[in-house]
Amino acid sequence: MRLRRSTGFWASNGGLIVLERAPFASDPARSRGREFALESAGARGPRTDYQRDRDRIIHSIAFRRLRYKTQVFVAPDGDHYRVRLTHSLEVAQIARVIARAMGIDEDLTEALALAHDIGHAPFGHAGEEALDDALHAHGGFDHNAHSLRVLMRLEAPYCEHDGLNLTWETLEGLAKHNGPVADPPWALTELDADYPLDLRTWPSLEAQVAAISDDIAYDNHDIDDGLRAGFLDLDELLAQDLVADQWREVERRYPSAPHDRKLRELVRSQIGLMVNDVIAETLRRVEGMASPDDIRAGGRASAAFSEALEQRERRFKRFMYDKLYYHPQQVETSRRARSVLAELFAAYSQEPVLMDEEWIDRLPRHEPARSRHIADYIAGMTDRFALSRHAEIYGRTPEQLRNV
Repeated sequence: MRLRRSTGFWASNGGLIVLERAPFASDPARSRGREFALESAGARGPRTDYQRDRDRIIHSIAFRRLRYKTQVFVAPDGDHYRVRLTHSLEVAQIARVIARAMGIDEDLTEALALAHDIGHAPFGHAGEEALDDALHAHGGFDHNAHSLRVLMRLEAPYCEHDGLNLTWETLEGLAKHNGPVADPPWALTELDADYPLDLRTWPSLEAQVAAISDDIAYDNHDIDDGLRAGFLDLDELLAQDLVADQWREVERRYPSAPHDRKLRELVRSQIGLMVNDVIAETLRRVEGMASPDDIRAGGRASAAFSEALEQRERRFKRFMYDKLYYHPQQVETSRRARSVLAELFAAYSQEPVLMDEEWIDRLPRHEPARSRHIADYIAGMTDRFALSRHAEIYGRTPEQLRNV
């Protein structure tokens, strides 16, 4: 017996539910290839090109450094707060669920989810702002463009070329993480000139799913961290319309459960609500699309929340910015973090010999390449390495960077 959903992506054979590839899914067998010819060693193991991309990202030094890079809280006082690494893993988990339900390539989706924050500087957006200011006269700093710079040029484990030499589809998806790029920053402009990524079109559905999974992850997991830090007021949180209905249902189902367990159930319920909404709305939007190129030429996002949920999600984001991301303690901590990176940039600009030897050896003589090289060095630091280097150079420990 063979059963199919109306969308045509689920099939049953002998009682086992198997997912078929959707017509608009990216196909590794039809990849546009890589910037450089494949390494002479050839493929190691029976993997598709997108699986190889995912594995190269996971094995990279840049990915490992995410363990000590800020997600929301700078240098948090506690082991239970999320960092860039745990956030990326959570995004990948959500993205794979949606990809599987849509019949698109799970490996490409996972690779994009794992790598989407790999270009972040230490201290999160505060660090990005500091480097953007430091490079004001030299094109600025953008963490998404820097992700491409890291993966295509700075991470260099191979003997034959710089970068991880990822497939065009992975690089395209990272470049257009938030949709078409009409005005690319300098780093992306240079990379696109070397290896064109069609920046003005929408990316693959896999890339769009990874991007909206990022929203789902931080919308919900930041609730957990915000409550843990004491920055979110529970009554105010539960009054938000995106949360209120789910909380009432949790209380109805588990009236006698401990409060902390009900809060964790709330987060799981919220994620499930948003994932199901994205799947339903995306299936509606891709109806009739017959290829990945149809997705790219769609003229709008194909992976999206329904209009009703999108409005509620936007209101919830405003609440989170007001109460968590722009909390006075967060603002003060960000100020201190920006000061640390600004002083590091000043020190390395005046005395490049303070950098690691391999970075000194490659330091360009002229601007803007010189300052951009210094920013590359700082951007690759973890939070704790930046703090230790700052203390070594200035002979003092920076003001304590913590939120509690």
